[in-house]
Amino acid sequence: MKRSGILNPAIAHLLASTGHTDYFTIYDQGFPMPMEPERIDVAVVTGLPTVIDLLNAIHAEFIIDRVVIAEEALAFSPNYVESLGALLGEVPVVTASHVELKELSHEGRATIRTGDATS
Repeated sequence: MKRSGILNPAIAHLLASTGHTDYFTIYDQGFPMPMEPERIDVAVVTGLPTVIDLLNAIHAEFIIDRVVIAEEALAFSPNYVESLGALLGEVPVVTASHVELKELSHEGRATIRTGDATS
Protein backbone atom coordinates (compact mmCIF):
# COMPACT_ATOMS: atom_id res chain seq x y z
CA MET A 1 0.00 0.00 0.00
CA LYS A 2 1.27 3.46 -0.91
CA ARG A 3 2.14 5.55 2.17
CA SER A 4 1.79 9.08 0.87
CA GLY A 5 1.48 11.35 -2.10
CA ILE A 6 -1.18 11.08 -4.77
CA LEU A 7 -3.38 8.08 -3.96
CA ASN A 8 -5.76 8.36 -6.91
CA PRO A 9 -4.40 5.78 -9.39
CA ALA A 10 -5.46 7.69 -12.51
CA ILE A 11 -3.78 10.92 -11.35
CA ALA A 12 -0.66 9.04 -10.16
CA HIS A 13 -0.38 7.39 -13.59
CA LEU A 14 -0.94 10.71 -15.36
CA LEU A 15 1.87 12.38 -13.39
CA ALA A 16 4.26 9.46 -13.89
CA SER A 17 3.64 9.41 -17.64
CA THR A 18 3.67 13.17 -18.30
CA GLY A 19 6.85 14.56 -19.85
CA HIS A 20 8.26 17.88 -21.02
CA THR A 21 5.78 20.00 -23.01
CA ASP A 22 2.86 17.71 -22.03
CA TYR A 23 -0.01 19.31 -20.19
CA PHE A 24 -3.32 18.45 -18.61
CA THR A 25 -6.33 20.46 -17.49
CA ILE A 26 -7.66 20.76 -13.95
CA TYR A 27 -10.98 22.51 -13.76
CA ASP A 28 -14.05 23.28 -11.69
CA GLN A 29 -17.37 21.44 -11.59
CA GLY A 30 -18.98 23.68 -14.21
CA PHE A 31 -16.33 23.45 -16.95
CA PRO A 32 -17.56 21.41 -19.93
CA MET A 33 -15.74 18.08 -19.63
CA PRO A 34 -14.58 17.00 -23.09
CA MET A 35 -15.04 13.38 -24.15
CA GLU A 36 -11.37 13.19 -25.15
CA PRO A 37 -8.65 13.06 -23.83
CA GLU A 38 -8.74 10.84 -20.71
CA ARG A 39 -11.29 12.05 -18.17
CA ILE A 40 -10.52 11.87 -14.46
CA ASP A 41 -13.38 12.96 -12.22
CA VAL A 42 -12.48 13.53 -8.57
CA ALA A 43 -15.48 15.74 -7.72
CA VAL A 44 -17.23 14.49 -4.58
CA VAL A 45 -19.63 17.32 -3.72
CA THR A 46 -19.69 21.03 -4.47
CA GLY A 47 -16.46 22.47 -3.11
CA LEU A 48 -14.67 19.15 -2.59
CA PRO A 49 -11.95 18.97 -3.67
CA THR A 50 -11.05 22.41 -4.98
CA VAL A 51 -8.65 23.09 -7.81
CA ILE A 52 -6.24 24.51 -5.24
CA ASP A 53 -6.51 21.33 -3.10
CA LEU A 54 -5.57 19.24 -6.11
CA LEU A 55 -2.81 21.59 -7.27
CA ASN A 56 -1.34 21.55 -3.77
CA ALA A 57 -1.11 17.74 -3.85
CA ILE A 58 0.29 17.69 -7.39
CA HIS A 59 2.80 20.49 -6.71
CA ALA A 60 4.21 18.51 -3.77
CA GLU A 61 5.43 15.73 -6.06
CA PHE A 62 5.45 17.07 -9.61
CA ILE A 63 7.38 19.84 -11.35
CA ILE A 64 4.90 22.38 -12.69
CA ASP A 65 6.48 24.72 -15.22
CA ARG A 66 3.46 27.02 -15.65
CA VAL A 67 -0.23 27.30 -14.97
CA VAL A 68 -2.77 28.78 -17.38
CA ILE A 69 -5.94 30.27 -15.90
CA ALA A 70 -8.95 32.02 -17.41
CA GLU A 71 -8.26 35.73 -17.79
CA GLU A 72 -11.77 36.30 -16.40
CA ALA A 73 -10.55 34.98 -13.03
CA LEU A 74 -8.52 38.16 -12.54
CA ALA A 75 -11.74 40.19 -12.43
CA PHE A 76 -14.16 37.70 -10.87
CA SER A 77 -11.92 35.88 -8.37
CA PRO A 78 -8.88 38.00 -7.47
CA ASN A 79 -8.52 36.34 -4.03
CA TYR A 80 -8.51 32.93 -5.70
CA VAL A 81 -5.80 34.05 -8.13
CA GLU A 82 -3.80 35.40 -5.18
CA SER A 83 -4.12 32.05 -3.37
CA LEU A 84 -2.98 30.28 -6.50
CA GLY A 85 0.08 32.51 -6.73
CA ALA A 86 0.92 31.93 -3.06
CA LEU A 87 0.74 28.17 -3.56
CA LEU A 88 2.79 28.10 -6.76
CA GLY A 89 5.51 30.58 -5.74
CA GLU A 90 7.89 31.02 -8.69
CA VAL A 91 5.73 29.04 -11.12
CA PRO A 92 4.45 31.45 -13.79
CA VAL A 93 0.68 31.92 -13.95
CA VAL A 94 -0.47 33.06 -17.40
CA THR A 95 -3.94 33.81 -18.69
CA ALA A 96 -6.02 32.73 -21.66
CA SER A 97 -9.63 33.37 -22.52
CA HIS A 98 -12.22 30.89 -21.28
CA VAL A 99 -12.80 29.87 -24.90
CA GLU A 100 -9.07 29.20 -25.40
CA LEU A 101 -8.99 27.07 -22.23
CA LYS A 102 -11.87 24.97 -23.57
CA GLU A 103 -9.92 24.41 -26.79
CA LEU A 104 -6.71 23.55 -24.91
CA SER A 105 -8.54 21.01 -22.77
CA HIS A 106 -9.21 18.89 -25.86
CA GLU A 107 -5.51 18.73 -26.78
CA GLY A 108 -3.86 17.90 -23.45
CA ARG A 109 -3.03 14.47 -21.98
CA ALA A 110 -6.04 14.40 -19.66
CA THR A 111 -8.68 16.47 -17.90
CA ILE A 112 -9.37 16.39 -14.18
CA ARG A 113 -12.70 17.67 -12.83
CA THR A 114 -12.85 18.86 -9.24
CA GLY A 115 -15.82 19.93 -7.13
CA ASP A 116 -14.61 23.55 -7.12
CA ALA A 117 -17.40 26.11 -7.49
CA THR A 118 -15.26 29.26 -7.60
CA SER A 119 -16.30 31.68 -10.35
